[in-house]
Amino acid sequence: MRFELPRGMRDIEDEEYMLIEHARDRFIESARLFNFSMVEPSPIELLSTLEAKSGPMIADEIYAFKDKAGRDIALRFDLTVGITRYVAGRRDLKMPIKLAAFGPVWRYDEPQMGRYRWFHQWDVEIYDNFSIESDAEVIEFTKHYLNSLGIQARIEVSDRRMLEGMIRRRLGIEDEHQVLEMLRAVDKLSKKSRDAILQEYASKGIDAERLRLLLDVAGLKGSLDDVLKSDHLKGMDVDTSRLTALIDSLKARGVSDVVVNMSIVRGLDYYSSIVFEVFSGKSNLALVGGGRYDILPEVFGRKDMGATGAAGGVERLILLLKDIHGEGDGLIMHSKNMASIFIAYADDGLRSKAVMLASDLRRKGVKSECIAASLKRQLDYASSKGYRFAAILTDRMGKEKMVTLRNMVDGSEKVIMIDKLLTDPLAVIGN
Repeated sequence: MRFELPRGMRDIEDEEYMLIEHARDRFIESARLFNFSMVEPSPIELLSTLEAKSGPMIADEIYAFKDKAGRDIALRFDLTVGITRYVAGRRDLKMPIKLAAFGPVWRYDEPQMGRYRWFHQWDVEIYDNFSIESDAEVIEFTKHYLNSLGIQARIEVSDRRMLEGMIRRRLGIEDEHQVLEMLRAVDKLSKKSRDAILQEYASKGIDAERLRLLLDVAGLKGSLDDVLKSDHLKGMDVDTSRLTALIDSLKARGVSDVVVNMSIVRGLDYYSSIVFEVFSGKSNLALVGGGRYDILPEVFGRKDMGATGAAGGVERLILLLKDIHGEGDGLIMHSKNMASIFIAYADDGLRSKAVMLASDLRRKGVKSECIAASLKRQLDYASSKGYRFAAILTDRMGKEKMVTLRNMVDGSEKVIMIDKLLTDPLAVIGN
């Protein structure tokens, strides 16, 4: 019998684990800077709770099942739903409520390169009084967090209410189903040509001329001034105030690389106004998506509360970090930068002293260990694990309370007092 993992699952090994922890550390630091409180919603929800965001069809795309009590439950597929459920039930919390989360989620998607059915996600949410400043703060946070990882980000924003207003007032379409179909057509602009979209939607009964006008506007991309001055918007009765206020706030916050992209509409039954996507400066890899979703708090009984947020996949960040910095030692990892000294011993009678010295160094914040093996194997192990220095105990040195400190990179050695090593290990190894 072969013991294999289910499709779309994998075991996380040390290097990837440390990269996930690095992304988590930078995320928590960023959250604290912006005064977001850290939370983690329950990994298991009632299926009806998750359907509140995405409808009953979501059960086909997630891990949903009956528990032993016969209840329909599911593993969370994002962090937003659980956080919103939590906030909606806490009327004692004063707005704005700023929450951040980092944790695993599960989706029954088709596995592909860098995309698994179990993965990690970071998430920030602001529950507010419908303020555009919250949208700007979420985008500022996103920019700051990615920069802290060494990732240069390009931010593309839009206000989907502008397109909805055009569809209803300029194109005279009021039927909700047709409005959504028109927006779905816009959402395909990044993947298909205009002609292909027009042909596809002609078969669905969508007027080609109306759709062509909408795609003209949706195709606008550039600075806010360039977009608003476009001939395609002349004579259009569209409200540009929210998008203008957002760009002004971002400028005041020093957030650059912001592009208006009218084709961004995102989750059609979910987002309600400002939407944005973030791409790496090096490629067109989408790293983050977000926007305002006032609809979800209302579903949970909070018409008095607006909501805006952003989320990104951590594994996708890791792929980009590897691309930027290369594999192995080129990656930015706390574990690589941590001071480290391996403790080796030349005689079995010195093992207890070596163990004690390694423990003392760990209490000083220095990564240290020793293993039961011959001296050659000990040093080979230290080298394979990336230790820069090894402190070698010999019988004579042990009696004199001294060690030989070997540089594992260039092979140079020096003799030092053990007390000096323990008093200021960083000074001794030059970190």
